[in-house]
Amino acid sequence: MTADTQLDRGATAAAEEVLRVIYGDDLQGCSVSLESVARVIRSAFEEHATVDAEVAELHAKAFEAVQLLATPPANGSTLSPEDLRSLLSERLDRIRDLATKVLGTTGPQQPRNGHTANEP
Repeated sequence: MTADTQLDRGATAAAEEVLRVIYGDDLQGCSVSLESVARVIRSAFEEHATVDAEVAELHAKAFEAVQLLATPPANGSTLSPEDLRSLLSERLDRIRDLATKVLGTTGPQQPRNGHTANEP
């Protein structure tokens, strides 16, 4: 099953359930088409999937950067203790800055209604 087919089926099932909750099992009195509600739901699914993919890519790039920063220097055995301490300090500062940026970017987002996910 393709991702598009899964999105369509999920959106249609959600739309049908929403309309059943509002109008009952027979959907009597419903003047809204199942397809129009499904389009709205699918759009929300697609937006969420896009954000998830972007966050996953950001995390992957951040971990690659941390991995590079955690790799010992090729000339590490020739560094003086002071140079090694300075190098480690710089790398830790970069890791902290990177973590701060990732957390700032992926922290709690304000949805369009102005509330976080945990707020009513």
